[in-house]
Amino acid sequence: MKVLVTYASRHGSTRGIAERIAEKLGRPGLEVSLRPIGQDGSVEQYDAYVIGSAAYMNAWLKEATAFVREHERLLAGKPVWLFSSGPVGPDKVDKHGRDVLEASIPAEFKTFSARLKPRDERVFFGAWDPDAEPIGFADRFMRGFTGLFPSIKSSMPFGDFRDWREIEAWAESIATDLLGSGVAAATPA
Repeated sequence: MKVLVTYASRHGSTRGIAERIAEKLGRPGLEVSLRPIGQDGSVEQYDAYVIGSAAYMNAWLKEATAFVREHERLLAGKPVWLFSSGPVGPDKVDKHGRDVLEASIPAEFKTFSARLKPRDERVFFGAWDPDAEPIGFADRFMRGFTGLFPSIKSSMPFGDFRDWREIEAWAESIATDLLGSGVAAATPA
């Protein structure tokens, strides 16, 4: 069975999650390809898809959304898993008592869930380096804003908050689903 793990990452945190997922999926019976969204090449030859994107202000990166929309008919007939990374910080509950991961679900999940019927959707904590080179309008805005108000920058959590055990467990559940569902067995070699 051929599985594509594809992702959109701005600073590398989501790429790291996708790499770990691909590594954990690389078991007998699963042939895993890892590539960033937008990399040249066909996507039709895969039997299953794991698609991820960084999320900013509860929205996936444009290229990830465009990928799903472009391939919606293909994806709707295949096993699909979606993931997002974005929230940073050590707190699992925000100041309003909401689960941080639930509050960070990207808007695209609702749309994609109705159309693709993914087997699972997951939001993972991400990483943030305040000194990373800004990429895109949102990063430049944030850099300028925190430059004007250094106390805001110093109060924001920075570091790597990815929960590798949770990510690996999710990848293992995907592998178990694929290998146990008969999808792998039904796929010609």
